[in-house]
Amino acid sequence: MLIIDTHAHIYSPDEKKYPPLPKPYRPPGGKGSTEDLAKEIKAAGVRAVCAIQTQTFYGFDNRYVCDSARANPSWMIGVCNLNPDDPKSPDVLRALARDCAIRGYRSIPSPRSKQLDDASVRRMWRAAAELGIVVNVLINRENAAGLGKLLGEFPTLRVVLDHSMNIKAGPDMKAIVNDVLRLARFKNLRAKLTFIPTGSTTGYPCADMHEACLEVIQAYGAERCVWGSDFPCELWCPKVTYQEHLRIFQKDLPLKEDQRAQILGGTAKKLWFPAL
Repeated sequence: MLIIDTHAHIYSPDEKKYPPLPKPYRPPGGKGSTEDLAKEIKAAGVRAVCAIQTQTFYGFDNRYVCDSARANPSWMIGVCNLNPDDPKSPDVLRALARDCAIRGYRSIPSPRSKQLDDASVRRMWRAAAELGIVVNVLINRENAAGLGKLLGEFPTLRVVLDHSMNIKAGPDMKAIVNDVLRLARFKNLRAKLTFIPTGSTTGYPCADMHEACLEVIQAYGAERCVWGSDFPCELWCPKVTYQEHLRIFQKDLPLKEDQRAQILGGTAKKLWFPAL
């Protein structure tokens, strides 16, 4: 079965060449390099990876994800992150897509207005649509209505909801799940199912998150869902290992084999790796 990891963050050990933010959110033990990721996916049988620009470490400096994707074209594509409020960002996105193996743009709310429904965000979505690249949206539920508005305005743009708005166990879980389910009516939106270990209050197999995940899969269909590891797991989901996170989708969730195939690789292949 083809397995594609759609959500890995990477961190260079060379902090002179790729300087981090003044107070970065740092992986423990120096983990998280492209070389670490290559070893992890080989051990797990993963064929390819979407490397997501690490804003909590590099801000809007995309050099490491660009250089890594360019150096490993057989198994990695890059997803960049740019400040939508910067008027230069659309042109930067065009240059990165042209020169740096960038095949996705991570869309965040405007830092100025805190809203996804903002003219600066629309400007970035228009550039992504022109380039034919995928938009990964990182929001919480306060921007759910804004996402719905943008999806209606860009019906042919391929959009992925990162972490499915950060579904997590607790008193707000049902409300977040319901917001995610309501957005399933937009057929150009896909759900990224990375939230099981990050939202769980337990360790593997994170059973308290299974029902919510199955609801999302039922609403979107497996053909509109993707798996991602949250690499490096030591930082982003320390309750589980990389292989345990994968095993939840390979073995523990009660899915049909054709559903597993779509979630673990088929959907991602169509979005980012058509040549595989």
